[in-house]
Amino acid sequence: MTSFRFSKWDGSQQFSPQSADKLFDELSQYLTEYGEEVLESMQDWEETNPEVLDMLMKQGYIEKDEAGQYRVTPKGMRRVENKALEELFDIRRKDHFGKHETEMRGAGQTTLDENKPYEYGDPVSNLNLHETMRNAMQRQSSGPPIRITEDDLVIHETEYQTSCATVVLLDMSGSMTRFGKYGAAKKVALAMQSLVRGRYQGDFLQTIGFYSFASPLTERELLYSAPKQVSIYDSRVRLRINLDQPPKFVPQHFTNIHAGLQMARRVLKRQSAQNRQIIIITDGEPTAHVEGRDVMLIYPPCEQTAQVTLAEAKRCSAEGIHVSSFALIEDYFYLELVNFVQRLAQVTGGVAAYCNAGDLGNMVIDSFVGGRRKRRAV
Repeated sequence: MTSFRFSKWDGSQQFSPQSADKLFDELSQYLTEYGEEVLESMQDWEETNPEVLDMLMKQGYIEKDEAGQYRVTPKGMRRVENKALEELFDIRRKDHFGKHETEMRGAGQTTLDENKPYEYGDPVSNLNLHETMRNAMQRQSSGPPIRITEDDLVIHETEYQTSCATVVLLDMSGSMTRFGKYGAAKKVALAMQSLVRGRYQGDFLQTIGFYSFASPLTERELLYSAPKQVSIYDSRVRLRINLDQPPKFVPQHFTNIHAGLQMARRVLKRQSAQNRQIIIITDGEPTAHVEGRDVMLIYPPCEQTAQVTLAEAKRCSAEGIHVSSFALIEDYFYLELVNFVQRLAQVTGGVAAYCNAGDLGNMVIDSFVGGRRKRRAV
């Protein structure tokens, strides 16, 4: 049972009902769930809660841009990402995350206890001076000066640490608004930003949102993002949208995994990392695909869209990209969605999993950390 001790306030203590840190953490929770509209509402706080705005700005978590709009500062972004990582994972597992492991040995950052004779091309910075001197002294029977030859040189063995380039494909379709699915998926992407910055500084990470189209998201855009609102409710949709001459109104809430995979493949093609991977987080079958300069919006989902999407996934795999798919089945059992992600795994040789939003974080990060432990054959 919790106990409390009360004493008379003498006026010398500074009274603060909530710290700026706690206030910002609560604000970031709403941002994660609802996106940029939370920041838009902060204009009203200037009259209703000016002291809250003042605390957050003085602490350096939010600021006003040139247009007078409130935005999260880089310091605020780091706190959001770090808190997302802390919330997703038991802190007792922190030592589980190290550099990307591999069975190969080579030039790397981790020095091992084992030694090996020097070979031409080995970095001199890894020279084991103690063992080198002992070899020279054992070889020489005379006293000083001790002359060291190439045969005496011994270096520390190092563990080869691979760099990875990862694209997270984040479903922004209309159905992601239900049951907190998008907030949970966004939190995973934010946590991965923190993980890469803190532990895998040599890695490349890009988040791409897919809906009727696909677009890359900066860290701030990711935090501000929200699923696209459902704008048409027809039970059957067959639309062809020309990308060069689009109409004024285009429904945004469809699921274009194909466009996301295309963009991810182009992004990863520019990366020199030994290992490249795509992580797909979705809650529905694809309902849109690209044909030349047209986007096809089709509902209910059809086999044509599935085949085009699977062909692009296979193309990614053929270029050495590992594909992992995570299907959110939060509100009801998506039998066809489960079948689709299983087909994705079959054509790519990758990973397929289905889970609830609350289990998504550990599954995605475990795949990110452990799924690429060997160098890709070149």
